[in-house]
Amino acid sequence: MEILHAPWRIEYILAPKPKASHGSFLSEAARSSDDEAHYVIAREKTCFALLNRYPYNGGHLMVAPYKETADLNDLTEEELRDLMLLTRRCVNALQRTMSPDGFNIGVNLGRPAGAGVENHLHIHVVPRWNGDTNFMPVIADTRVVPEALEEVAARLRAALAEEREPPHGQSEK
Repeated sequence: MEILHAPWRIEYILAPKPKASHGSFLSEAARSSDDEAHYVIAREKTCFALLNRYPYNGGHLMVAPYKETADLNDLTEEELRDLMLLTRRCVNALQRTMSPDGFNIGVNLGRPAGAGVENHLHIHVVPRWNGDTNFMPVIADTRVVPEALEEVAARLRAALAEEREPPHGQSEK
C-alpha cells in the first residue's frame, strides 16, 4: 500500500476548535480584521469572500453575508444582490487567474443538503478543469491541491482589486 503524506492536515487536526458559542469560522472571519489569517480575498458592504481551507479543488472559495443566518429569506434584497455580485466578481477573478474550464457554484441549506456550516449560509465557488477528476479522491480519499492557499489568496486579491463591480444599474465595460 502506498502512503501519501499530507502534512498540511496536521495543522487542522491539532488546532484548537472554536466553541459553538462563538459562531462559525465564517462569523469569525467576518468579524476579524486579519484577512490573511482567514484567507479573506474580498470584503463588500454586506458580504465577503474567502478561500476554503480544505478545498475540493484549487481556488475553491466561499461567498458569505456578514449576517449569520441559515435562511435566504432572512437576507435583504441588498444582501442577496451583493452576494450574487461578489460571486460573479470571484468567478471572473478565478477565470483570469486560474483559467478553469468551468465552475460548480452552489448553496447547501441544512445538514441533509450537505451544509457543513448550518447556521451561516454561503455560496461555494469551485473551479473545474477538464480531466480534473482522478483516482486520488476515489481510491485514496485524498485531494491534490497544487498551489498553497496563501498564493491563491494573493493572486485573487490582486485580481479582485483590478476590477470592481460597477454601481447597481450601470453597465459593465
